[in-house]
Amino acid sequence: MANRLAALASTALAMRGKYILVSVLLAVVLLSTLSCQPSTSSSEKHIVVTYSILGSIVKELVGDKAIVTVSVPNGLDPHEWEPSAKDIEAINKADLVVENGLGLEGGMQKTLQTARDSGVKFFTASDYITVRHVGTGEGIPSGDPDQVIGAPDPHLWMDPLAMKSVVSGLASVLMEDLNLDVSSQAADLENRLDSLNTEVADTVAAIPQEDRKLVTGHESMGYFAQRYGFKLVGVIIPSLSTQAEVSAANLAALKKAIEDNQVKAIFTELGTSPAVAKVIGDETGVKVVELTTHALPSDGSYFTFMRSIASVITNALK
Repeated sequence: MANRLAALASTALAMRGKYILVSVLLAVVLLSTLSCQPSTSSSEKHIVVTYSILGSIVKELVGDKAIVTVSVPNGLDPHEWEPSAKDIEAINKADLVVENGLGLEGGMQKTLQTARDSGVKFFTASDYITVRHVGTGEGIPSGDPDQVIGAPDPHLWMDPLAMKSVVSGLASVLMEDLNLDVSSQAADLENRLDSLNTEVADTVAAIPQEDRKLVTGHESMGYFAQRYGFKLVGVIIPSLSTQAEVSAANLAALKKAIEDNQVKAIFTELGTSPAVAKVIGDETGVKVVELTTHALPSDGSYFTFMRSIASVITNALK
């Protein structure tokens, strides 16, 4: 009996030793596996961009050197969108916030200002371009109380060369403030924007000069018109923002401007009432064409976006 107990004890000890050995081996394998997993570095930089079109350019510039988050969902109006608690938290925790400026982000102004006051670093795209101002005769009747003559135009993304200036400025700030060297990406992106500008100019060259007249949803096409030689004849909403209201007096003046200038198309946009655009089109005998000026296409590319703008305008006016 004693011998049997001794044998059982010996067997138990042997099995225990095996269990200990297996446990040790499993621990070693687990540690090895974990060490091979990609870790989230505490030094990884987080950049928040206010809207999708600007975000597309920032993502191309930054690549995998930082995490880029866009606040305003693509397809929603940056003039009126308001951030959620989660969006506000992301902005307040960002290493850098990239904004458009010039009042574009109307619904975000309070959040952005609070973050700026608390010490969050900002890059304002409009600080790095030559800002255009709304001129007399740009679709807003002289003497109208709602006129914005002389107001700075925030729609800078409608000019590829303005975006090139933004890229150059942002590359420097990323290096100075976040120690991110994106010089090679910046050089490549600037060259591509130069080529895009040439491509757009070549596309709209098919439109006779006398037909390069734009009537749009609101004052969104100023930089495009300035760059490519178009005349801004009128707008449905006489404002730099889609949040303004349409008045009977403005619509009457717009119809007269369309007829006097023999405009070939009315371009309706995000924030423009399709019903109002249709009424103007019916009363003037001018076709209404949808123009996507505030949202990226399905591939998320600024380059595809600008090619589409040029193509839609050219097909409608040539």
